Amino acid sequence: MKSLFLSVFLLAGISLFAQKDIKFNKTTHQFGKIKKGVPATFVFTYTNESAKPVVIEFANAECGCTKPVYNQAPTVKGKTSTIKVTYNAESVGVFKKRVDVKFAHSNQPYILTIEGEVVETKK
Repeated sequence: MKSLFLSVFLLAGISLFAQKDIKFNKTTHQFGKIKKGVPATFVFTYTNESAKPVVIEFANAECGCTKPVYNQAPTVKGKTSTIKVTYNAESVGVFKKRVDVKFAHSNQPYILTIEGEVVETKK
């Protein structure tokens, strides 16, 4: 029982340590009201605070209405890079979309969220 507890504790500590290697300026963006048919884009910025270069393994959006774009080159220690997330705004209503970002060195994905409300354009 003690070894099981110790194993769980160590794994939790390793996961927390890995998450501290990369710092996002923010992980959620609120667009507010946006017009239907006018794509909305936000650029998330992160800093590599680890001793080694980091590489994004993947950035997956939960649906086809959201598109993440990122640099596939390694980000070296102390430098910043970006993930641009665009929502196509084709459906009227409130939205909340998630992008899972997985770095090669980390077991846990980072979760980025965009939200807002798409409104009809006035004619």
